[in-house]
Amino acid sequence: MSDDERVFDDDEKQRAWLEGCRREEAISRLLERHGDKRLSIGDVDEVAWELGLSRATMYRLIAAYRAKRTVSSVEPRSRGRRKNAFVLDRKREKLISQAIRETYLQPERPTMTYLIEQVRARCGRAELPAPDRRTIKARVDRIDKRVAALKRKDSKGAKATKAVPGQYVASRPLEVVQIDHTEVDLFLVDETTREAMGVRPWVTLAIDVFTRMVVGFHLSMDKPSRVSIGLCMLNAVYDKSAWLKENAIDARWPVAGLPETLHADNGADFRSKAFSWACREEGIKLVWRPVGAPHYGGHIERLIGTIMGRVHFYPGTTFSNSTARQDNDAARFSAMTFREFECALGWEIAGRYNQEIHSALLRPPIAVWDEHEASTTLRMPKDRMTFWVSFLPDAYRKLRPDGIWIHDLPYWSNALSAEVGRHAGDLLIKYDPRDVSRIFVQHPSSGHFIEARARNLGFPAISLREWRLARKALRQKGRGERDNDQLMRTALAQRQIVADAIAKTAAARKTSPRPQIAVDDFDSGSMTGIDSRIPSQLELLDRQPDVKAKPPDG
Repeated sequence: MSDDERVFDDDEKQRAWLEGCRREEAISRLLERHGDKRLSIGDVDEVAWELGLSRATMYRLIAAYRAKRTVSSVEPRSRGRRKNAFVLDRKREKLISQAIRETYLQPERPTMTYLIEQVRARCGRAELPAPDRRTIKARVDRIDKRVAALKRKDSKGAKATKAVPGQYVASRPLEVVQIDHTEVDLFLVDETTREAMGVRPWVTLAIDVFTRMVVGFHLSMDKPSRVSIGLCMLNAVYDKSAWLKENAIDARWPVAGLPETLHADNGADFRSKAFSWACREEGIKLVWRPVGAPHYGGHIERLIGTIMGRVHFYPGTTFSNSTARQDNDAARFSAMTFREFECALGWEIAGRYNQEIHSALLRPPIAVWDEHEASTTLRMPKDRMTFWVSFLPDAYRKLRPDGIWIHDLPYWSNALSAEVGRHAGDLLIKYDPRDVSRIFVQHPSSGHFIEARARNLGFPAISLREWRLARKALRQKGRGERDNDQLMRTALAQRQIVADAIAKTAAARKTSPRPQIAVDDFDSGSMTGIDSRIPSQLELLDRQPDVKAKPPDG
């Protein structure tokens, strides 16, 4: 027997295989000679004699070969006890089975040692020989793993035995894009004070399933919302050259275009009506993962794990678990601002991840994209402004003569001049949280969105978060400048004045009323501080006789 002819390294398996081949050839020739006709006993005996088998064994092999038509189906059986064959007496088998059912397959999940103790105790009471530990364990191993996990309320074991063959497979770029959020394992510092911030940033990532290219991302200090998804979509769909240049990132990131299908989890932000409408409006099919099936989002989950693994090299990292974190105070070691980390993340995606060899592709994602980009019809939004605002957060405000007020800022556009005082309802407002120097207003007549700028044209293009922090700092400064002691003294003095007035009024109402003084009809009763019983100097002069007057006739 030469090494080239060997199928198995084990000699016993090799001999069984060769014997199986000999039997397969003989039985197949026998069946071919008779076709659909019934086999004669003489022909069966002849082949059985040739193979050195009994007539009964020959009929058994013929039936097995007809069922499977394989060499292994007619191989000689190994001698000795068959696998999983048990030789205990019926009483002990029943006793072990009851102990497993009543003791081991319970939500308390008792150990194997406890089960063995129970079996031996029961055998002792029944005056039966105690079985070996391996014998009891063999009976437990025969139980279906999933059945045992469900009986023992072992969620981890049940999950491990559940088949998860489903996955999303793409055949071209942007056919399927997966999107998800994660909290970054890193603390950042304030842009101005360089003090550690109390919350960690969130990143929204989107990946193309076919090329494994990261198509877009968005970093925010706020928790995930429809705003995060929309801004990630804006970054994913449009050309990124300007953004790369602005952040001084010397790397290619050629991905752009509308995805055919957007695959997301079942979070409230992905289920929002506004987000669903925006996707439907641009012809993007929105698919949500089946509940309890995280493997359907495996591509984006692995991407998040890879990116977070690189983040653990930055100062201020929290690592991914308490074991890796140990006693390190992550916030104390933080050093990067929001803008610095956003730039570093851009380098990580465009300069490293898209360029490294992917384990599933065995090629860099950017090479796969470049290869298929020319042959793929990439769609772009028909109306840039409409697409731009469809994913942005919205609000409703009234048009006032001094403009539209939102974020405690007035905005104005000359295109709205004709609507002042004529449009009574609220206008739909869209705003970009990255730039509060402008908003987008839906014109009440045409329905198109127009851009309205901050009434102060010198207002900088800062983010909504920066604007709110600035106003918060101003309020704190104002609180520091006021004289709290003076405000306290004023409040106490006013309270005392009111208390005294109440006391005087109550006391006056308890005493008997005084007699009222009759007054003239010409409002003299309204004069106070003047005694009307004493004539004034003017009245005395009027009463003197006029010396120049002519005397009366005698």
